[in-house]
Amino acid sequence: MTWFDESRLDDERALAGIDLLLRSLAESGARVRREAAGAAEPLQEAVRRAAESGRPRAVVAAGPDSRLLRAVLEPYCPVPFVAWPAPGLPGWAGSLDLVVVLAPTGADPGEASAAAEAVRRGAQLVVAAPEKSLVAQHAEGRDSTLLPVEGGDTLAMAILMLTYLNSVGLGPEADADKVADALDDVATACSPHRDISVNPGKILAISLADSLPVVWGGSVLAARAARRVAEGLRRASGRGAIAGDADDLLPVLEAARPRNVFDDPFAEEQPSARPVLVILDDGATDPIMVEQRRSLTEAADARGVRVEVVEANASTEVARYASLLLQGTYSAEYLRLGLVNDV
Repeated sequence: MTWFDESRLDDERALAGIDLLLRSLAESGARVRREAAGAAEPLQEAVRRAAESGRPRAVVAAGPDSRLLRAVLEPYCPVPFVAWPAPGLPGWAGSLDLVVVLAPTGADPGEASAAAEAVRRGAQLVVAAPEKSLVAQHAEGRDSTLLPVEGGDTLAMAILMLTYLNSVGLGPEADADKVADALDDVATACSPHRDISVNPGKILAISLADSLPVVWGGSVLAARAARRVAEGLRRASGRGAIAGDADDLLPVLEAARPRNVFDDPFAEEQPSARPVLVILDDGATDPIMVEQRRSLTEAADARGVRVEVVEANASTEVARYASLLLQGTYSAEYLRLGLVNDV
């Protein structure tokens, strides 16, 4: 039987067991700064080339991690934007277009094929990948720029690419320092050295311990963060966690049986886990999003379902996305730490 021992979240010996993982989360901001600093000169060269070539006909973001770029760019990009997670490129992409590739490891054959195809067709190509990697080798060409990265941190690489796209007028502000500051703020607030009473990461983990997390974000980026957070919760707990649009989540909340104050919490046979509505709030004020949030919270209140709100108050949309994602990741790891199996 698996149960949640919240005392482990403040237990130094238990926390020591996941020290490396927590250190990695705490260094998220530092990685963003490091990747930005390491690629500063190549990024300036890519911007110079873009100025000489003029605005592209379209932007193709290739590779499995292209969906994050799409979530950020679609509302802003002044030219058609396509996320292409499959190998190669769409048939129409050519010398008038810009191809960007995020290659976290630089070893993916699909990403390498996309880079090679962009070079063959004469497209402008900007690749974020480790130097001397498979993708970097296939990206060599007259109209290509490699943004060298250490690899492994997709978010840090995405911020680097978004900085380039903002510099050439194709995307919104994605200031690396602002993103890093937002990540540092989360790392401080969710530090393992802060106890349960004041640590938002631990508090959310406790709230989700015996529940079905139902994660919702209203804006495009908050919705992507919700999906990533739900994935992290599933991996951490081995239990269900769902994310989706408001119309998809409402039936889950409406199907929850009303809470009965007379239920015996120590009964051997317990009903299925009750949902907990987790709202990722990035400050979006679109009237449709406000109405969707109202519908979800009213449905939750009507059935006694707890509502947890995770807020991000950073100064840019991308920084708020990064903040929400890191807060959810901390909570997932604290949830994993607290779950124990009876022997």
